[in-house]
Amino acid sequence: MSALATDAEAPRVNLWLYEARATLSLAWPMIFTNLAQTAMTVTDVMMLGRLSPDALASGTLGHNLYFMLVIFGLGLLSATSPMMASAIGRRRRYVRDVRRTVRQGFWLAALVCVPIWLILWNTEPILLAMGQDAALAHGAKQYVHALQWAALPFYFYIVLRSFISALERPAWAFGIAFLAVALNALAAWCLIFGNLGFPALGLTGAGLATTLSSTFMFVGLAAIVTTERHFRRFKVFGRFWRPDWPRFVALLKLGLPIAGIVTFEVSIFNVAAFLMGRIGTVPLAAHAIALQISSVTFMIPMGLGQAVTVRVGRAYGAEDPGAITRAGWTAFVMGVSFMGMTALLMFLAPRLLISGFLDLDAAANQPVISMAVTFLAFAALFQIADGAQAVASGMLRGLHDTTIPMLYAALGYWGIGLPLGVILAFPLQYSGVGIWIGLCAGLAVVAVLLLSRWLKRDRLMPFSA
Repeated sequence: MSALATDAEAPRVNLWLYEARATLSLAWPMIFTNLAQTAMTVTDVMMLGRLSPDALASGTLGHNLYFMLVIFGLGLLSATSPMMASAIGRRRRYVRDVRRTVRQGFWLAALVCVPIWLILWNTEPILLAMGQDAALAHGAKQYVHALQWAALPFYFYIVLRSFISALERPAWAFGIAFLAVALNALAAWCLIFGNLGFPALGLTGAGLATTLSSTFMFVGLAAIVTTERHFRRFKVFGRFWRPDWPRFVALLKLGLPIAGIVTFEVSIFNVAAFLMGRIGTVPLAAHAIALQISSVTFMIPMGLGQAVTVRVGRAYGAEDPGAITRAGWTAFVMGVSFMGMTALLMFLAPRLLISGFLDLDAAANQPVISMAVTFLAFAALFQIADGAQAVASGMLRGLHDTTIPMLYAALGYWGIGLPLGVILAFPLQYSGVGIWIGLCAGLAVVAVLLLSRWLKRDRLMPFSA
């Protein structure tokens, strides 16, 4: 029996337990894939922290600018997942529909990379215009000029990951990502510090290592989908240059609001890093550590959100309201429960978490460590809200409901969270603590709004009546 069966196919008893098992079977490879992808960035940050606090601060600035742009394209390409899931749920000509979506996903990935590359090539003047320290801006440029070329293979990998996930086989993506983490760690160790006879490239080496790893991820997954029997019948690379404008436009229509949602969310964290840079190097380094730890825990609700998009999307395509309800609430409870546990860990053992990034006994690190402990306390406060909004967004995405959630994200993050953080940090002189209070407030507002939207989901399902 398919792990993505709806009411008509599922057992007539213990449907909620059945849903929990199905969600976990789909979510765990996505979660570990997300963790593996995040581990590459975390590895870079950890190694740059061992290089010097200034290298850590420069890498943080550079990566925040890079990710603020790349996340927009990631949102666009996320539209491939609900489109393929709904097509499979309808069970009518789904092979052709899925193939069309994959191909136009590649087109969209190539198109969005061009402006991203042009902007990132001007990293140093952009950061200087933001008021960042000149030395840190120069270091960020070195990192980003090597890192920016990772965007295209990473996007291609995301399209293929959506494809295999819609076909209930996401473990392949995890396997490839796991190998990429090992490759990234080895490459970063060699290229940052000059080990095994390689040149010591510092910040440039960190960016180059991630670009090599992202390329490996795409090439590896491409090899799988062209040789494994469950995937090769789709011929996703056949007639790659053939245009399909109706499907391309449909992807844009669904993907632009998703891109808006994730960009509003991620960019507020990126802007927070830039604001920290204006306060000083110590707050910026502490912020980088707290944010990296939070980003690791976020991968679990993010993976559940990706899984629930497929689960809800399949049920939506099959016009099964009962399965939609169970799919949404099951993933939501899982995500919020996990984030509650991580909040306790951040409260009770912050120094243990920080020890992965800095030597706790080094006198020079004490100011950063002390501030990172404070920031982790605030990160613990928003864990539940962060998990709730991540899963709720995936629930609504499965219903192809993206425009209103995008407006909610704009209001919560940029209408409330950022202004509040800026006011507290600068006029009221709460510095970095004020910025983190603003982040907490923004996440809480968005979580409440998205959940209220889900509670009114009958309006989004014309077949429910």
